[in-house]
Amino acid sequence: MTSPRPRISKAVIAAAGLGTRFLPATKATPKEMLPVVDQPAIQYVVEEATSAGLTDVLMITGRNKRPLEDHFDRNYELEDALRRKGDLDRLSRVQESTALATMHYVRQGDPKGLGHAVLCAAPHVGDQAFAVLLGDDLIDPRDPLLTRMTAVQEERGGSVIALMEVDPSQIHLYGCAAVEATGQDGVHRVTGLVEKPDPADAPSNLAVIGRYVLDPGVFEVLRKTPPGRGGEIQLTDALETMATSQVSGGPVYGVVFKGRRYDTGDRADYLRTIVRLACEREDLGPEFRAWLKTYVNEEMRALE
Repeated sequence: MTSPRPRISKAVIAAAGLGTRFLPATKATPKEMLPVVDQPAIQYVVEEATSAGLTDVLMITGRNKRPLEDHFDRNYELEDALRRKGDLDRLSRVQESTALATMHYVRQGDPKGLGHAVLCAAPHVGDQAFAVLLGDDLIDPRDPLLTRMTAVQEERGGSVIALMEVDPSQIHLYGCAAVEATGQDGVHRVTGLVEKPDPADAPSNLAVIGRYVLDPGVFEVLRKTPPGRGGEIQLTDALETMATSQVSGGPVYGVVFKGRRYDTGDRADYLRTIVRLACEREDLGPEFRAWLKTYVNEEMRALE
């Protein structure tokens, strides 16, 4: 009788990128610390991991990323000032980030790609399956994608990636998956992966988005994966090997996500994210929606 696979408890968050699309704002501030309303983007990602039961979080950082560590650490002076003012609501919000998970950090010394960043996690992860989350890719908490992905991995083994249908004209912005049916709704067997293909050459309109649940065999594959697109070690290339060859870490499955996703690494989508989430807030939404409606109507009249 096959013994059950252990529950996944470790998450790796890739947060070493330079954030060049947001310069000059990210010259001295990590892009992951840019606020989405009044909470940094990275906190949404950590909250997603912990909501899925992943309470051991390793963050892959880089130079000038120290504010990420500070955000998830205690700030006794600020807490004391808020306590003395009797501002218990803000005190509670400040303390939330410090109690989310057991946080660990390692620096990716050289920017050699997502595959290299994942490889930096090998000593911490060991021989356990683990999740990888990209620090600028937010999944709405009402759509528990990561919970479903860990369940699929625990049931089927191998590795699991998140897929999302995109307009074919946009597929060149993503890794793209070739798939075959498994008989389980929304779950496919991945038979091939291409990093940012030309739309004419794309095997499907299923794009790889920033959530992965990986077998630890991925580390050995990554060690043997040569630099690919952009001269970087691409996680997509390693997953392609695992999907098409009899190597440790495979097979690879894809979970198709049809929920709400926010790409805070893109300037336009970052702005849309703030508007959407602000509109949904009980404390901000009513007043903000009223202002937004007036503003849009005035702009439309000005264009007539």
